[in-house]
Amino acid sequence: MKLSVVIPAHNEQGCIRQAIEDVASELSRAGIDYEIVCVNDNSTDGTRDIIEGLAGVNPRIKPVNRQQPSGFGRALREGLSHTTGDAVAVVMGDQSDDPKDIVRCFRKLEEGYDCVFGSRFVKGSVVKDYPLLKLMINRLANTFVQALFLLKENDITNAFKLYRADVVNAIQPLQAQHFNITVEMPLKAIVRGFSFAQIPINWYGRKSGLSKLSIRALSRKYLFTVLYVWLEKLLIQDELHRGRALKR
Repeated sequence: MKLSVVIPAHNEQGCIRQAIEDVASELSRAGIDYEIVCVNDNSTDGTRDIIEGLAGVNPRIKPVNRQQPSGFGRALREGLSHTTGDAVAVVMGDQSDDPKDIVRCFRKLEEGYDCVFGSRFVKGSVVKDYPLLKLMINRLANTFVQALFLLKENDITNAFKLYRADVVNAIQPLQAQHFNITVEMPLKAIVRGFSFAQIPINWYGRKSGLSKLSIRALSRKYLFTVLYVWLEKLLIQDELHRGRALKR
């Protein structure tokens, strides 16, 4: 099974090289067939040159360049359209994700699951340098999602997840243009009946550059995305109920 790793990057010249090299090294060490689709999302620093330089050395690295308007969701959607693997991993370009967790999630996917969600808040996970305010908001947001969708999984908002390629195709079209795509993808997969597992992962606060996530600016977008997928869930349940009624 071939794995496509999608890494959106906007002005990440301070860490994108190490992020890509670490992922490539870990996947090679594990003997996993892979490609890394790295999306330069309208960067104004040296991000593009770094990605293209790495691609010149490693043909498994596929650079994709986007112009305005930028946005994590737009960049991720663009990256997904360039994947050729049997499975897809969504990984951040700021080195916050541990490449070893990609291998662990991939092995879980090989067990037969359709999706594997990484959680920073279950036994066995490690979280370092998470800003306290963002942590509190994260916990509240995930509790809301858990209650609304009746889920045990407690880190749905985290971007780090793996999906089989047929799942990515089945949840199209993706609408989110910003970081709210991190909840749109897993929730759509869940309400459409795909199987999933949650495993502990490690997360590290960025050591260079600036965070692109603005909770205040994106809170409405997150809420809208969660509610529209919840409405989709209700519609699917209603259709199933009508189908059962017709068979009686």
